[in-house]
Amino acid sequence: MSAHLGLTPQSVLRLGGYRVQGRDQAAAARLREDATAVVDAGAQLLVLECVPSPLAEAITASVAAPTIGIGAGLGCDGQVLVLHDLLGLDGGYRRPKFVKDFLAGGGSVEGAVRAFVDAVRSGAFPDADHSYAA
Repeated sequence: MSAHLGLTPQSVLRLGGYRVQGRDQAAAARLREDATAVVDAGAQLLVLECVPSPLAEAITASVAAPTIGIGAGLGCDGQVLVLHDLLGLDGGYRRPKFVKDFLAGGGSVEGAVRAFVDAVRSGAFPDADHSYAA
């Protein structure tokens, strides 16, 4: 079982777009508490989306389950991007800050996926331009 905290896909339209979650102290405390609660309840994987990098790093250090970041900085145990975001297919909508078009430099879908994997493995992605500060 996995859990998804921070910005969830179901809340994007309700919030009026991609809004960073956990920026103020109260919201950050709630996210930390929620992370602990879902792991204690049996979550074996925790997805953190659109969360400030320092908060995601603190949550990663405090829970036993691995964390996967999407717009949560390098401090998570792994990274993910939705394929259409990784390929730069934005459908005319404003892209969230954490999205990077890997197709632009990859030359092909396979090249884009390889470029993403290489950037994550090397620690080059997500960089400060694709992460949120506190």
